[in-house]
Amino acid sequence: MTKRTWIITGASRGLGRALAEAALAAGGNVVAAVRTPGSVADLADAHPGAFAVIPFDVRDVAAAPALAQAAIDRFGQVDVLVNNAGRAVVGAVEEVGDEQLRDLMGLHLFGPAALVRAVLPGMRARGSGTIVQMSSQGGRMSFPGVSAYSASKFALEGWSEALAGEVAPFGVRVMIVEPSRFRTGFNGAGVLEFAEPSQIYRQALAAVRADMAGTDGRQEGDPARAAEIIVSLVHGEEVPLRLPLGREAVERISGLHRRGLAETTRWAEVARAADFADAPASARPV
Repeated sequence: MTKRTWIITGASRGLGRALAEAALAAGGNVVAAVRTPGSVADLADAHPGAFAVIPFDVRDVAAAPALAQAAIDRFGQVDVLVNNAGRAVVGAVEEVGDEQLRDLMGLHLFGPAALVRAVLPGMRARGSGTIVQMSSQGGRMSFPGVSAYSASKFALEGWSEALAGEVAPFGVRVMIVEPSRFRTGFNGAGVLEFAEPSQIYRQALAAVRADMAGTDGRQEGDPARAAEIIVSLVHGEEVPLRLPLGREAVERISGLHRRGLAETTRWAEVARAADFADAPASARPV
């Protein structure tokens, strides 16, 4: 495999750490952008020539150019950016406040967008590079209790789909990864945030809250295997725009498409009636 330099955010645990380990095993260089450098001290000790740790908070968009430059200074270029850092807030729309919603948008959209802008000039100049956006099956569907999380991941996916079309002519690839549940710390106490439950929604969201809190350590997804798949695709000739990762993600997203097509078909004639009767069919460049 060709040696590549990776920037991975949130590399201290879970899928981010598994990706760092898999990229190193494949012979790559890794820049771990983490809030707690000590969390990856063992990787730094084990791979002194190929692993760099940079303290970084994804929400600090002003720091993104410096992170990209530090990776270039250390390893010469950035070949792969993995926007992985993330977390969730569970609560009804009326329970999650503006500050929590803005924080998730900063973590899942504004921060990744700043990092992409920071690495793209070098990728375009070389005519190569891969941007991996770690989304979620919650970036394609939503359900009661996860409105804030899904809103931020929906936003990331829409932004990234447009990005993919813009940078493809320059040889830069974009892959949106949509994992189901993986055995990481994502659902752990102290990581998963719960909005203060209100009497109005306490009973309606009781099952969702219990499910989200009770799955830690029992998730069916293997982070190491997921990381191997992602690294293998990055090293391959082709990457999918979207990669549902894990059996549950494949099944749930497939079902979402089937239901969406059925609903569109059911209401198609009603929807078409909104057009001017004599207007020609639209023609767009994409």
